[in-house]
Amino acid sequence: MTDLVTSVTQDGVATITMNRPDKKNALTLAMYDAIVAAMKAAEEDPTVRVLVFTGAGDAFTAGNDLVDFMQNPPDLEGESPVSRFLAAIASFPKIMISAVNGIAVGVGTTMLLHCDLVYAADTARFSMPFTALGLVPEAASSLIVPAMIGHRKAAELFLFGEQFSAATAAELGFVNAVVPAAELMAHVAAKTARLTALSPSALRLTKQLMKSQTPDVAGRMKEEGTIFGRLLRGPEVAEAIGAFFEKRKPDFSKFAA
Repeated sequence: MTDLVTSVTQDGVATITMNRPDKKNALTLAMYDAIVAAMKAAEEDPTVRVLVFTGAGDAFTAGNDLVDFMQNPPDLEGESPVSRFLAAIASFPKIMISAVNGIAVGVGTTMLLHCDLVYAADTARFSMPFTALGLVPEAASSLIVPAMIGHRKAAELFLFGEQFSAATAAELGFVNAVVPAAELMAHVAAKTARLTALSPSALRLTKQLMKSQTPDVAGRMKEEGTIFGRLLRGPEVAEAIGAFFEKRKPDFSKFAA
């Protein structure tokens, strides 16, 4: 049995399934390498519009496999499999969704901060127990989480590292919605179907703008205006406008993602 299962459906969805259910999908360095390779393949595949992460069995991921982690301590400042994974999730240009089907520990929670959409089963549980292991947060979570929920709430999550529920994750903004466990993948499939029917350029460039480092209003308006004008003269807008006047749904399937 492979520790990672990848698939690409005809409707433009690539799925990466962490597949060590007997180990709660704990991540090894080899799995990090395989995930990065799968992400690169999805990025380069013009038919792939959305990338979905999930876990096999009753867990999303228990975080790092501690035996493998201590035998092969990663250099997060260098070119380790872990650092390559963190760079990949932070820079992936297409839409990323996580379907959190169970426990999400450590990097299993912090990786979600880089996904565009996150849906959780009502049985999901989250934790960032770095201090309990004598460690500090990673994946830029020490920056993103306080900005998202405020210093005091972030401090409580990071300093104590206690587990929190899917409902709390939704309240804090870690996940978009919580659904019954049996309905999770169907819910995600419905969301991906809506996304893959949209303009791939508009999706990719909207994500690019939301992740832009341009901090001021005037600068961001200029950045938006440049992209808006380019798209306005492009074939995907022509298809959308043509479909509007012809009273039909636009067909963006012919455009590369």
